Amino acid sequence: MKYTVITGASSGIGYETALAFAARGKNLIIVARRLDNLEELKSRIQQMHADVQVVIRTTDLSISGNALKLYEDLKAYQIETWINNAGFGNFASVGEQNLDKIQALLHLNIETLTLLSSLYVHDYASAEGTQLINISSGGGYTIVGNAITYCASKFYVSAFTEGLAHELKANGAKMKAKVLAPAATETEFAKRSMDLEQFEYTGIVPKFHTAEQMAGFLLELYDSDKVVGIVDGYTYNFELKDPIFPYVAMIR
Repeated sequence: MKYTVITGASSGIGYETALAFAARGKNLIIVARRLDNLEELKSRIQQMHADVQVVIRTTDLSISGNALKLYEDLKAYQIETWINNAGFGNFASVGEQNLDKIQALLHLNIETLTLLSSLYVHDYASAEGTQLINISSGGGYTIVGNAITYCASKFYVSAFTEGLAHELKANGAKMKAKVLAPAATETEFAKRSMDLEQFEYTGIVPKFHTAEQMAGFLLELYDSDKVVGIVDGYTYNFELKDPIFPYVAMIR
């Protein structure tokens, strides 16, 4: 029995992606901090798709060390797709940003994603049909003012995943590595980035997608042979592309 792992599945893009994969009959391992949200998601999936197996794992992946514990805990499952969706943003000038929050952001957006990606590639690179999908951002290709550290973390995600895609191809691996780069999406992202109790996208953000639309874009990327799925920051059209960053292969 094969499973799709989705981190950050308790809300937003991760939640909707779990629903989208379940609709295709994919068994799921859903990971997040909030048990109540995961249990609600599992119940909803099983009401609609009784044959889909849903495994819940609760952990805070922004804490260093928890990524390794999570992966070890999932060793008994055969994992077909791994989606690193967990992450959060921050809007503040570099000199004024909350360093405790930034430390957690860097652990989650960079360290956790790198460790989980590396472990999954180590174990499954030669497995037919496997995919690693990392969630970056439009801010992983364009630096946004007042979100410098967040963008830098997502530039890392984009560069790491594109580079990994090149590496897997060069090594003849069967696994595919892909990166999804959303623009503004109606999730809890803005609320957590600005440390607000509530945030309404309608009337404040000129253009945005819903989390359900973004999950649909993720499925398009999953089904494609392209490496990058990115939302154009001006038109808000979704585009599938080959790797964007320049790449120099090592001379062997």
